[in-house]
Amino acid sequence: MPIHIVKELYGKQTEVLIQKYADRTLILVTQMGKVGTLIQATVPTATPFPSKPLFESPDPVLPEPPVAIALTPLMGTALDERSRTMTEIYVSQIATLFWCFNPGIRSPVVVGLALKRGHQSEEEDETSEEDRLLFREMMKMIAQAIVRSTEA
Repeated sequence: MPIHIVKELYGKQTEVLIQKYADRTLILVTQMGKVGTLIQATVPTATPFPSKPLFESPDPVLPEPPVAIALTPLMGTALDERSRTMTEIYVSQIATLFWCFNPGIRSPVVVGLALKRGHQSEEEDETSEEDRLLFREMMKMIAQAIVRSTEA
């Protein structure tokens, strides 16, 4: 059964949908009501992951994505280099969270990402504080959905 969560994060309605299949898991994260860019994340089956992150603390530490993670674009492309980099960061972190909360599963994770552009800081290549906070809150929301999917 799919898991669907809707929450407002910093004034942006954000939806997370998780659907498990026999050979992979689909995680859609959208603020635009569409699937967006689809990217598949894979890791070797022997890749170790840390235990589940504790999101109850005021400043949780996210697990670091493994260096062995491979991202394969399936559909859609980023508009520019910054968008591509941000998409890869989001997909890597989302897949890593999934594998941390599902220690016996190393099947591919397909992530669909359709996020509204955030505010850039004065430096074009830097991320704003709002973007950092949104990322952290979004990861908490995704972790909640993943936990619900493990219980379903």
